[in-house]
Amino acid sequence: QVQLVESGGGLVQTGASLRLTCAASRRSYDTIVMGWFRQAAGMEREYLAAIGVTDSSADYASSVTGRFTIFRDYANNVVYLQMNKLKPEDTAVYYCAAGSTLSSGSYAQDDFTYWGQGTQVTVSS
Repeated sequence: QVQLVESGGGLVQTGASLRLTCAASRRSYDTIVMGWFRQAAGMEREYLAAIGVTDSSADYASSVTGRFTIFRDYANNVVYLQMNKLKPEDTAVYYCAAGSTLSSGSYAQDDFTYWGQGTQVTVSS
């Protein structure tokens, strides 16, 4: 089992930045890929970004490309999501996920085995 704990959410104004952190309890085959999703109220969970062992493996959803950056500290089992120029439509619960399926393209929820409890991000207008 791998536990994932997110932190860094909060209430910010439009245009602000936030950095989310996800710490995994251990490094394993099931943490080769780590990703971020979000779920707004009444909406389905949305893929944002994922990363393998190296930064060059990062993949992004088109909705966040250029504003969000995913990176990881592989040695310490931590993945980050740097979010810039936040908008009210970014308001959601943000979830960290971990899995063993490397992809040459985008990722889906089924590619991930473990999930964090989520951290709330609220962007005021």
